[in-house]
Amino acid sequence: MKKSLFTVIALFAMVATATAEWRIAGDKIRTTWAEEVNPQSVLAEYPRPQLERAEWVNLNGLWDYAITNLAAEQPTAFDGQILVPFAIESALSGVQKSVTKDNTLWYSRTFTVPAAWASKRVMLNFGAVDWSADIYVNGTLVASHTGGYTPFSADITAALTKKGPQSLVVRVWDPTDSVHNPVGKQRLNPSGIWYTAVSGIWQTVWMEAVSKANHIEGITTDCDLNRNELYINTATANNNGTLTIEVKDGDATVASTSVLCGVTAVLPIKDAKLWSPDSPHLYDLTITLTEGGKVVDSAKSYAALRKFATERDAMGHKRMTLNGSPIFMYGPLDQGWWPDGLYTAPTDEALLSDVVLTKELGFNTIRKHIKVEPARWYYHCDRQGIIVWQDMPCLALYNGNSKGGMWGRNNIGGGSDSPATREEKERYYKEWGEIMDALRFFPSIGVWVPFNEAWGQFDTETVAEWTAAYDPTRLINAASGGNLRLCGDILDIHNYPAPSMPFHSSDYVVVLGEYGGIGYPVKEHLWWNKRNWGYIQFNNTDEVTDEYVKYATMLKQFIPQGMAAAIYTQTTDVEGEVNGFVTYDRKVVKMNKAKVNAINREIINTLSR
Repeated sequence: MKKSLFTVIALFAMVATATAEWRIAGDKIRTTWAEEVNPQSVLAEYPRPQLERAEWVNLNGLWDYAITNLAAEQPTAFDGQILVPFAIESALSGVQKSVTKDNTLWYSRTFTVPAAWASKRVMLNFGAVDWSADIYVNGTLVASHTGGYTPFSADITAALTKKGPQSLVVRVWDPTDSVHNPVGKQRLNPSGIWYTAVSGIWQTVWMEAVSKANHIEGITTDCDLNRNELYINTATANNNGTLTIEVKDGDATVASTSVLCGVTAVLPIKDAKLWSPDSPHLYDLTITLTEGGKVVDSAKSYAALRKFATERDAMGHKRMTLNGSPIFMYGPLDQGWWPDGLYTAPTDEALLSDVVLTKELGFNTIRKHIKVEPARWYYHCDRQGIIVWQDMPCLALYNGNSKGGMWGRNNIGGGSDSPATREEKERYYKEWGEIMDALRFFPSIGVWVPFNEAWGQFDTETVAEWTAAYDPTRLINAASGGNLRLCGDILDIHNYPAPSMPFHSSDYVVVLGEYGGIGYPVKEHLWWNKRNWGYIQFNNTDEVTDEYVKYATMLKQFIPQGMAAAIYTQTTDVEGEVNGFVTYDRKVVKMNKAKVNAINREIINTLSR
């Protein structure tokens, strides 16, 4: 009893000390969730809901960090502590420092492998590290990865010592916009529509135990609505053994089958319930891997039955369809930035909150704008019933704000390509493929968007064809508001602030990929005291709501003319942009939610049948 009490007291003291050493940095606005961040339990949810295991250890928390010059060896002394997984530039990291192409960012910590894992293989997983990362365990290089938006893993079993704490060191180089890499809106010198850079670890780090014999590496799903069949493809480490898959609807098992590894599992679903924004039905999956009659791995997952496609209506207009019915996809541009965590939401509740707000405003779609979210964000969209248009983070622009090529705005065949080199194109394809690999599981994703507004746009037809071949189950919006080429499924115009429809097409779906941008700077909730902007600005809730309803009413008249979708800018304020439905700190909803919901539902229901 005394020993247990002593242990509790000691642990409490350790927690109190660690918490006392960490403080939110800076004096910028922050969300209410920032105050809930605890260094001992940071983003504690299992980070990969599409393939969930029972045996895992979260490695988020306080690590040591150092910033050195680029050529420096691993430091023997560190600059302080950083709260992982918040980027070093963020307030929640506790550091809020910048790094450049001339710097190396170092992370270091120790960890202990549970004794019960002694006979198992230990996998170390990173949700995302921006941009180039080398991973060392006990001095051994176990993984190298480039690309700031995709997960990667390392088998660290051979690098582990038999007992004692294990050493983990991460070396990061991030050039941000000084190199022509996929970087989105990050800038070393943020202003206007360009935001604070994000460097280093910015998603959850964790380890898990799997069998040394074999294990499940990932799953993809598809379906045939005519047959009411669900298809499951499961990747395993060595492609040996048998997979047993059970499909449940609540507590009831609705289908099950066993197949050899490498074989597609076909599961007929009686009285199938389809996924849609109005009814986002998900089936639970349990996948079990056996060899020689022995269970070697198991994981939980989920699936949905749904199909995105296109068709011509009676007037000859090309429409997007969901499950065979036309649907008007309508939603906000969502950039996924946080004043306290930058790319990283303070908590999972915060991450969910933007999706819930979108639903409460009456939308059925989100365009995830030149950023990739952690897996749990897409899981939330799956559960809430939100269709996702997923952008590829754009290449950094040439010469500061020069796009390199010419932008032929809303002009089919106009403009010219960005002068990307062969190496730059290869980096683009590598990361775009990895993004699609990481996200193709999620049923909410309906549209892939390779380019935005001619930013780094190159070889559009080739990229669109490559994207469609890589994943034929989604629609392709080749260049949202960019240099429009006759390829993919969608022609996408941008127009600010009022909606517009400058052309029609019977061969392509015509959408308004961005409009709006109605600004309202709310005092005490601003990133900057000055330099705040929207395409137009108003001073109170009634004014911005009335302007939104006016634009939405204009938009509604374009739908019978062939407009098939629209995206309003934007969900939240972001740094100097004050055109969100809600302030950057998520504390003030700036429009009348009931009025916005009502007009949004009118627009969406225009194509209902």
